[in-house]
Amino acid sequence: MKMMFIGANHEVTGSCTYIEACGKRFLVDFGMEQGFDEFENMTIPCNPSQIDFVLLTHAHIDHSGLLPLLYAGGFQGEIHATKPTAHLCDIMLRDSAHIQEFEAEWKNRRGKREGKDEYVPLYTMEDALGAIYLFVEHDYGSYREIADGIQIRFTDAGHLLGSASIEIKLYENGIKRKLVFSGDIGNKSQPLIKDPTYIDNADFVVMESTYGTRVHHRPADYVAALAQVLRETFEKGGNVVIPSFAVGRTQELLYFIRQIKERNLIPDYADFPVFVDSPLAIEATNIFMKNYAACFDDEAMEYIAKGINPIKFEGLNIAVSADESRAINFDSRPKVIISSSGMCEAGRIKHHLKHNLWRPECTVMFVGYQAINTLGRKIADGATSAKLFGEEIAVKARVLTLPGISGHADVKGLDEWIKAIDSPKRVFVNHGDDKTSTAYAEHLQKDFGLDAVAPYSGATFDLVTEVYENGSPVRNERRLRAEPNTAYGRLMAAVDNLTALVKESSGRTNKDLAKLTDSINNLILKFK
Repeated sequence: MKMMFIGANHEVTGSCTYIEACGKRFLVDFGMEQGFDEFENMTIPCNPSQIDFVLLTHAHIDHSGLLPLLYAGGFQGEIHATKPTAHLCDIMLRDSAHIQEFEAEWKNRRGKREGKDEYVPLYTMEDALGAIYLFVEHDYGSYREIADGIQIRFTDAGHLLGSASIEIKLYENGIKRKLVFSGDIGNKSQPLIKDPTYIDNADFVVMESTYGTRVHHRPADYVAALAQVLRETFEKGGNVVIPSFAVGRTQELLYFIRQIKERNLIPDYADFPVFVDSPLAIEATNIFMKNYAACFDDEAMEYIAKGINPIKFEGLNIAVSADESRAINFDSRPKVIISSSGMCEAGRIKHHLKHNLWRPECTVMFVGYQAINTLGRKIADGATSAKLFGEEIAVKARVLTLPGISGHADVKGLDEWIKAIDSPKRVFVNHGDDKTSTAYAEHLQKDFGLDAVAPYSGATFDLVTEVYENGSPVRNERRLRAEPNTAYGRLMAAVDNLTALVKESSGRTNKDLAKLTDSINNLILKFK
């Protein structure tokens, strides 16, 4: 039994942990890195076709976004997740593939004129659909044996619809071990979804630390604070542009805006329009309503009991088509525009920033985490201009961050979560930036007496002997958004798959072996 840390080590995105146990190889999450990658990540220590299954904590792309790439490399195992997570990944992975293909098409149009080599998308829609087909749905709360000696249980993490901490029981050669992966631990008293459910025991814990050194200072009345921002902007004749994560944050904002209208907190602009400009967010909102019974909190369920949709209201406008999206910026009324992506790296939000950033009467309001070196982080940190579609746009709008709506627990919430677990032997701290993950591990050592470490990518831990070897941090010196040669990477994955096939061919009939040999030789001759 052993564990290797791959991604989200001393960084916030790209979650991935590799485990070998009970004769199986499996991953917990396989997420995409977003923003600047401060450290180089180790690759998975085997071919994707040799991974037996994946356990997925939740649907956010920094946890699920590379599953289509795993499929493209030959993975054919099951992907275990909660039912809402499977439903959200159905739309999110397709959306991610669409973005990959669209960006490749755009870059290749420019690249041809400049004589550059063809840019290959990280993965395709076909890869995304292949990965989606592999999902196996679970309910919260019940253990299920998914392989000999391996049982898993999903526990509500309170971070996102369907988000989970994952408990893993391993039984091998008379040895028993229990692992707990926190996933992203939710903030208490979030709108719509339930608070995190605590876990009471584990041998070893892998936990996140996104806000491991911070305390959320939420306004006493968040709805009133949001209403004040809207009122001040509308009075100047401006728009409130909110870069928002399509899944989770958008639905929470709609819930808050419904209450603003319900409480008539902006009487002079009572009928103010709200535009949701994100096809993904629209699909996600429908999924939220289909899964309310398992995930909504008591307050949201009170609306449901009255026959009221808690995230729908008068004045809500949905922009699905590109024409509907463009039309928003020709509507002269003061309004709210909610659009993705939440870190302003892609999607329709960039068009709305182009039309509103330069206007001093407008407000750009951030309501979620902005990773280092993303466009959102630069604007939030006070950039005086932003490059959008090749044009430098002056930042004249009011830029603010409304605190307290974070989907991640702060340091107090993290402490409450880990204190519920009775005397774990060791805690591995991940999913936090370099300083934060280190500081939170030290905090667990000093203040709770726990054996806690913040592993680097490549660190290994033997679950039997309990020998830990930390990885060596490798700083990323490449350009900020390195573009991998995915075509060559897929070729190397295919070579690994072929090698594995040949090694496993002992015992086949001579006829089959001859056929395989001829096929390989013909392929070599074709491309020589």
